[in-house]
Amino acid sequence: MTLSEKQIETCESSKWDFSDLRALFLNCTLKRSPEMSHTQGLIDISKAIMEKNGISVEVIRPVDHNIAFGVWGDMTEHGWAEDDWPQIYERAKASDIVVIGSSIWLGEKTSVCTMVIERLYANSHLLNKHGQYADYGKVGGCLITGNEDGAKHCSMNILYSLQHLGYVIPPQADAAWLGEAGPGPSYLDPGSGGPENDFTNRNTTFMTWNLMHLARMIKDAGGIPAHGNQRSEWDAGCRFDHPNPLYR
Repeated sequence: MTLSEKQIETCESSKWDFSDLRALFLNCTLKRSPEMSHTQGLIDISKAIMEKNGISVEVIRPVDHNIAFGVWGDMTEHGWAEDDWPQIYERAKASDIVVIGSSIWLGEKTSVCTMVIERLYANSHLLNKHGQYADYGKVGGCLITGNEDGAKHCSMNILYSLQHLGYVIPPQADAAWLGEAGPGPSYLDPGSGGPENDFTNRNTTFMTWNLMHLARMIKDAGGIPAHGNQRSEWDAGCRFDHPNPLYR
């Protein structure tokens, strides 16, 4: 993806070091590789900015994988013959930034996107070394493409879901491109104006830098402070505003 002069200038004038960060884009298109994905076209802008700043970036199309339906971490333990989700979740777990991309169908995110969020939720019982939910301190965003209304609706749903799981959502954490309503050209189609759209490019750039800045801040701070939010302590019967009754 070719960045604009403005996008390149912001990268070259940056004083921050992001080179120890990792990012994962989950492109919830309905199209299997190598079929062209319009959502991937928008993802590529954000990906290029991150890579130019030294971030290690991976893109996965969940539709390319055998992912089982369900709300358990590994569905092969619950009757399914195959489930690639555990391997995908390990990549999300190792990332500082996770961005979910989706096209719009009937005003909603794709069925693949719904499945991905359900499976992320399936791992919500896991804890980190501080006794917090495992996804605490990761930073989340989303990118949406389509030819119908629903970009903000999809973004609200995705970003709410991510924060509920423990992700931190920065300002301006979403961007979208919507073509003319109906069966007109999609983002990467010739003449769509998508890749040249200044509004979309601005929002995608802002989202990307906000994700990087917040991930940098959280990593430098050692994560979200582990006080008042440790499930391990709550399960043990502790209260954060009183001494543990077992040790009085």
